[in-house]
Amino acid sequence: MEFAEHIKTANLEDVVLRQPLHPPSRGTLCITGHHLLFSDREEGSSRQVLLLLRNIDAIEKSVENLLAYSNLFSSAGCSERVSGSSGTITIKCKDLRVLQLDIPGMEQCLNIARSIETLSCLDCATEMYPFFYRPSDLCLQDHWGLSTPEKYYSQMKELHDRWRLSAVNRDYSVCRSYPPAAIVPRNVNDDSLKKVAKFRQGGRFPVLCYYHRKNGMVIMRSSQPLQGANRKRCKEDEELLQAVIDGSDKGYIIDTRSSQQATQARITGGGFESKSCYSPLKRLHRQVERGKALQESLIKLVEACSDESQNMDRWLSKLENSKWLSHVQAALSTAGLLAECVERDGHSVLVHGSEGTDSTLLISTLAQIIMDPCCRSLEGFLALLEREWVQAGHPFMQRCAHSALSHARIQQESPVFLLLLDCVWQLLHQFPLALGFSEALLLRLATEAYVSDYGTFLCNSHQERWAQGVMKKTHCLFQALLRPSERDRYSNPLYEPTKLAIWPSVHPQSLQLWRGFFLRWTQHARYLAEAQEEIRNMVVEWGKLALS
Repeated sequence: MEFAEHIKTANLEDVVLRQPLHPPSRGTLCITGHHLLFSDREEGSSRQVLLLLRNIDAIEKSVENLLAYSNLFSSAGCSERVSGSSGTITIKCKDLRVLQLDIPGMEQCLNIARSIETLSCLDCATEMYPFFYRPSDLCLQDHWGLSTPEKYYSQMKELHDRWRLSAVNRDYSVCRSYPPAAIVPRNVNDDSLKKVAKFRQGGRFPVLCYYHRKNGMVIMRSSQPLQGANRKRCKEDEELLQAVIDGSDKGYIIDTRSSQQATQARITGGGFESKSCYSPLKRLHRQVERGKALQESLIKLVEACSDESQNMDRWLSKLENSKWLSHVQAALSTAGLLAECVERDGHSVLVHGSEGTDSTLLISTLAQIIMDPCCRSLEGFLALLEREWVQAGHPFMQRCAHSALSHARIQQESPVFLLLLDCVWQLLHQFPLALGFSEALLLRLATEAYVSDYGTFLCNSHQERWAQGVMKKTHCLFQALLRPSERDRYSNPLYEPTKLAIWPSVHPQSLQLWRGFFLRWTQHARYLAEAQEEIRNMVVEWGKLALS
């Protein structure tokens, strides 16, 4: 596709930009196939604003005829007579920024608005900027990514007696959302796995995602069983889960739906593991919202945070009505239960919801951070995200198609990954020394999931990334974040590794609004960020002095 076809006006002078935390500025606006570039032309200023068009969640435009007086940019304070027509384009971004462009000329305004609308909504992955981004310090020939099931299996020598690496999905024919390899019980053959996959929604048969070195217990994850109204059984599925807990008196199944939701799923062909067929396994239901309910919660919270006219009582009421912190609480509480089953009770656990691509990954990831010190280092955390989200088939392009400011109807959007990052921020807030990365990393990831120069969050599965050539033609975000300059920026200077589990408090008074993200474009957040950066620099300097 030729991007130029959609650009009616490529350059325009005398555009006024208004953005959070900065005074209005007049300059030149330039539109390219992937970016909106604004250059301030004021004398002595070299400020530029570069915005990826993919970052735009919604735009609003208005045009009007002018016959008025303006002294906005008059250095002498004198009024300037303005006539003709102009337009205003309000740009609402996925990172929650709201920008305003004042455009001279009605026709120019409409041309620019149409170009932005078209170019910001491209839905073909290969037309997006990661396929064109070529930084000088990264090479496409580099190995793509940090972790794979094969690498995880090779590092866990303790697994090899009872577990094996299966290539049953090497051509993605068994499960389109799984990677080519999976860790499964050694005594379960590939033919059995194929039968189990047909019994699980989307083919997502139970696979190992975590091995607890202390006691040998594991966390498995999958999608729901397809019992249906007739309560169908799958002998191979029952034998697989029996093999997981072999040698133990019992295990657990944590279903991230309420018991009512799981029962209702039978009507549409889904269901849950019945007690009679999976007798050694105790089933626990802990509802963790996803989908439309979670997206609506985010929209309400962002709306509350952007309203500066309300008093404290009204603000607190809106915050509570959004239910966002309730979702944070539910996720941390369920992850804590999962970690308790494995760490304290010494039992293996299977986690699933419906598809197994959203709340399932959220809970398994948080539980690993709670239990495993390796997952709390900078590199370990990024490798964990790659295994549990990128490799495991979270549909990023569907879930992050729109953020909170879009006017589009909610379809498959859901901020599950943002909820994960918020939960990790709560852990960082409660245990400031236990995690090897900073809030800045979480903020960066929250933005990159919606719009990125890198290919890591492109597409909806490993199979789609392979088919589109993502691993060959784009750069990996996680590798870029581990470059020395980036590593220093995103590391926690207070980090003191501990082998102990970190058990989060989920009492309402222990959970806080993630101000760094939800209030990031307010003056308050700016002062807070500046203070945190100053503290960070002081700690780094003290560390250098201590070593010298």
